[in-house]
Amino acid sequence: MNVAVMPGSAPQWLLLDVPQAPDAAQRLRAQFSTARHFALFEGTEFHELRAHGPLLVDLRRSPALASLCHLDARSWPGLLLVTATPAEHLLAHLRRMLTVTLGLHHKALLSYYNPYTASYFFDGCDPRELSCWLGPINQLRWFGGTWADRSMGGQGWQQLFNPELAVPALENEQGLSARQQGKLQACLLERHVWRWSRSTGRDYWLLWGYLQQGLALGFSEQVVLDGWLWLRLQYPDAQPVSSLAGRSQRERLDHLRRLWQGKHR
Repeated sequence: MNVAVMPGSAPQWLLLDVPQAPDAAQRLRAQFSTARHFALFEGTEFHELRAHGPLLVDLRRSPALASLCHLDARSWPGLLLVTATPAEHLLAHLRRMLTVTLGLHHKALLSYYNPYTASYFFDGCDPRELSCWLGPINQLRWFGGTWADRSMGGQGWQQLFNPELAVPALENEQGLSARQQGKLQACLLERHVWRWSRSTGRDYWLLWGYLQQGLALGFSEQVVLDGWLWLRLQYPDAQPVSSLAGRSQRERLDHLRRLWQGKHR
């Protein structure tokens, strides 16, 4: 993945991340009423959410909108696509990308159209996987980065090229590799830390270190992990204890809380 200050080839499509910016869909219809667009969720298992889901917008006859996507990317979040494939073929591929399989029995929605998710997921693909996932798309561009990038004000243009290797077509409910799943898990954890940093005013990297400590102690449930972060902020100089009494994560956290409270009375 390359950081691009000024994008190269003109994109033909915008995959607008409406869930991240619902007002963008309203502005699209008000300001660019003639721009052809398609609801990505239409005809999929997410059909009932189509009014609130991503929109695939044809930029070829809307040069003003294409320009705005570069000049005011935060107001028009999503992915810019460079491809010559017909709309129906592109839509079929993009819709096939939506549903993925985790392990043997779990399905999930892959929100690859979100710039943050894209920054993690595509970074977890090797050239063969990237060729498969991008399919008929020659280039992808988006403005964003990771949640850690955002915490440092380091967001920018990301550009991704299709290696175009000879690989099988993307399957329905494509399975994710361990690396891809790990990248998506990192996205969720880093987003959680970013939100904590915003709400508490504490340093992102301090909180990231605390979160890693909590995971090392076995606090993986979100409610318990949040309780750990709050406790750690209250006792920043306390030493974590590796052996904690209790059968559940909550019981072990309560044990640690009692230990620290007792030592700091």
